[in-house]
Amino acid sequence: MSIDLPTVARDRRNFLKLTSRGVSALALSSLINPGRAASASHGGTLPKLHHKQRAKSVIFLYMSGGVSHVDSFDPKARLRELHGNPMPMTLERTQFDANGNIMASPWETKNWGKSGLEMTDMFAKIAEHADDLAIVRSMTAKFSEHAQGNFFMHSGFPFLGYPSAGAWVTHGCGTENSNLPGYVVLRSKRAAIPHGGVSIFGNAFLPATTQGSIFNISNDQAVPNIDPAMLKVEQRRALDLIGTLDRGFADRVAAKDAVISSIKNAETAFLMQEAVPELTDISAETEATREKYGINSSNGHKAEYARQCLMARRLVERGVRFIELSCCSHGIGGGGGGNPWDQHSDLKKGHTAMAEQVDGPIAALIADLKERGMLDETLLVFTGEFGRTPFSQGSNGRDHDPFGFSVWLAGGGVKGGTAHGATDEFGYKALRDISTVYDLWATVLYQLGIDHEKLTYRWSGRDLRLTDVHGHVWKEILA
Repeated sequence: MSIDLPTVARDRRNFLKLTSRGVSALALSSLINPGRAASASHGGTLPKLHHKQRAKSVIFLYMSGGVSHVDSFDPKARLRELHGNPMPMTLERTQFDANGNIMASPWETKNWGKSGLEMTDMFAKIAEHADDLAIVRSMTAKFSEHAQGNFFMHSGFPFLGYPSAGAWVTHGCGTENSNLPGYVVLRSKRAAIPHGGVSIFGNAFLPATTQGSIFNISNDQAVPNIDPAMLKVEQRRALDLIGTLDRGFADRVAAKDAVISSIKNAETAFLMQEAVPELTDISAETEATREKYGINSSNGHKAEYARQCLMARRLVERGVRFIELSCCSHGIGGGGGGNPWDQHSDLKKGHTAMAEQVDGPIAALIADLKERGMLDETLLVFTGEFGRTPFSQGSNGRDHDPFGFSVWLAGGGVKGGTAHGATDEFGYKALRDISTVYDLWATVLYQLGIDHEKLTYRWSGRDLRLTDVHGHVWKEILA
């Protein structure tokens, strides 16, 4: 392909048409496919951290729909003792307000590991790593609807217009690999975007280089338009010209930062042409590794999630800062679409299917990171947008419970084998060391070397931050 650069320079629209199958498609994918982070928003350099960094990367294991904490990480003997009886307290309004009686957990409670952490056997393989887990049993949320809950858990706000935690982390820490985005969201064929849509991975007012890039690893082409349609030397010349034109344009408009971010995104897309195919090619992984994660499982949902877990490890190895995984949908008990853990009926059947999907792969990820000496610098965060009620909805489901539920962290300087906070004897409401999403992200940022009160961005006359005006670090669970 031969390009008359002087002629093209006089007519930028024609130039973009000429390169639409190559460079402009790559640049446009930064708008269609969220975020093409170069070295974050720091011009290729890493920012100065506020204190010693314990973790370098975060893997966000998001259980969209709401995992039942009383059936997993916060079991309650009183539910079995009083099964079938009315709750002996005033109940808050629930999402469907069709509240039944106390419902015992169908899973068995055990003490796991040397630490003796109490959990059920729903996540039996994760529970085998109890001595690596720090469970926070007093988590709360302000919202009990899925979309609001997803936004809140990701950004600290229940609606559009605020950056995701992954964007804040990328902005604050930068990325160690300019060939890949700093924030990657992994999807697969059966995994739907959580309610609220792709904006829950967005950058809002932060530079566009910080938003989440969606990699659909079930496809041959994990990122659309990544295959080059021009010779590399021609792409380089075209990118240089686009950069020159755009920098001149940036000097004439108020939204200069947005234009500069677009230039950086196009540069990262250019580099991703080689980085992404190498990343997603797992042919060099041993058969033992594949088997350990469950990639060859006959359960298609498990096999897809297993591939995401393996890809998360590979992204951490390549210096990607924040990786989020997506659960696959099955539709049991209401758990369809973007909220697969949402069992308003058939809780046992639905949660069993979901646990089968994620339990083994997550346990393998923990073990693999540990064996490779990477767990100490990788922080895993496991949560949904809320928990589920200790009383039934209908005959065998549970409604949403934002008043007290569980999250856990592992690796990245966390003290394993610990439990922080507590709910009441029914697991209904947090009553000791009550925790919030602001505390969660304050703790994650702290382990990354960032003071959450100092990570701010001036927008619309305010210095905004991920934790708003709240947040306390969970020092009790840190090593």
